[in-house]
Amino acid sequence: MDIGEIISDAIKYPSQKWSKVVILGIILIIPIVNFIGAGYLFRSIKATFAGIDELPDFDEVGELFIDGLKLLVVGIVYAIPVIIIAAIIGAIFSLNPAVTIGTFTNLDLFAFTLSYSIYLIVALIIGLIEYMAIANMALYEGDLGAAFKFSEVLNRIAAIGWGKYLIWYIIMAIILGVVYAISIFLIFPLLIGIVLVPLIILPYFSLFSARSLALLFASSEEGEATQPEKPAPAE
Repeated sequence: MDIGEIISDAIKYPSQKWSKVVILGIILIIPIVNFIGAGYLFRSIKATFAGIDELPDFDEVGELFIDGLKLLVVGIVYAIPVIIIAAIIGAIFSLNPAVTIGTFTNLDLFAFTLSYSIYLIVALIIGLIEYMAIANMALYEGDLGAAFKFSEVLNRIAAIGWGKYLIWYIIMAIILGVVYAISIFLIFPLLIGIVLVPLIILPYFSLFSARSLALLFASSEEGEATQPEKPAPAE
């Protein structure tokens, strides 16, 4: 399944039942309850792996909530390296007298640019791995440990192809930018945007992202574009 087919399928996916998109939007804007929404997005990935093309139901709310919490844990763990680097950079520059005085030299500017570039590169790499880690956890039916099977995650990316994966990542970033711009445009000048953005646009894009990730992950299996090979159960 190429990138074009993945994007095309994912665009159509949320529009099957707009009522579920709206329900997801309502859930996502309510604190604590939004973990259920995150769990629902995770369920849509699992459903795709099971060969189900329809939007999943909002049943077994407890399971959805737990899955949402698992996604939070994964996000926190994967953010640790980025947080550490940011803290180190912040600590180093806070000790630089030029920051307090406000007199940056060319060397200070170069050091800041280099440090920030390293931060962005690490954040990008972590983000790439985290996406696949979440999909791998879905493959293991929500087993939290599967998100940290780094060799499996990297092998899966290699099977997809780093080039293909980066193209998908860039396309998703561009689409996110467009969605963000549209959301800003609708919310500020148009009151209807206050309803349209959280209840339609954002949940639609979230489902689109989850579906496209699942299809991309599954495309690493030759001939089984929507059903990746599941690991054998431990004896």
